[in-house]
Amino acid sequence: MTVRKKQSVKAPRVWQRMLSGRRLDLAHPSPMDVEIEDIAHGLARVARWNGQTKGENAFSVAEHSVIVERICRKLDPTMSAKHSLMALLHDSPEYVIGDMISPFKALLGEGYKDIEGRLQEAIHIRFGLPPVTPARLKKKIKKADLICAWFEATQLAGFEEAEANKLFVVPPENVRLKLSPKSVPEAQAAFLDRFNKIMTEIGAP
Repeated sequence: MTVRKKQSVKAPRVWQRMLSGRRLDLAHPSPMDVEIEDIAHGLARVARWNGQTKGENAFSVAEHSVIVERICRKLDPTMSAKHSLMALLHDSPEYVIGDMISPFKALLGEGYKDIEGRLQEAIHIRFGLPPVTPARLKKKIKKADLICAWFEATQLAGFEEAEANKLFVVPPENVRLKLSPKSVPEAQAAFLDRFNKIMTEIGAP
């Protein structure tokens, strides 16, 4: 009788190597493996709307993030620097996992949200922020996000205003944008520039 040896199953790789040399474990992300240069690099190369937008350049998550933070300050001029930083970083996990469109996120369910949440916490801790965004601020950021999405939808993604009004948030009178998708280097530089300015406001070394 021949006894077959049980073959060992190799565990799948769950870490992503960054250009900085960091290896970010998606299952258990460490704040020590988070670098702002990696975030800016990744977000500038991730397209909103899965790239289904007008123009020579894709509209990147990096550019979207800068605009959402600006809208937040427009909605609340008293917003603190740390809250501004949380607004700027609201989509930061996408530098690793990409920008999943909302319908696909709905299909993926809680598993996706758990991974996204762990990454967000690690990123926040890395830059001296509370692990979880306070509920009131999260609501404010979401409103700014949906206002930005309204402009993206109507100016870049081919939506009629009537449809965008139902799906997103109609911009208030004091928020007016003319979107012009930046090149990857421009979007990356703009994100880093805004990050550095906020960190100066915070008083980070």
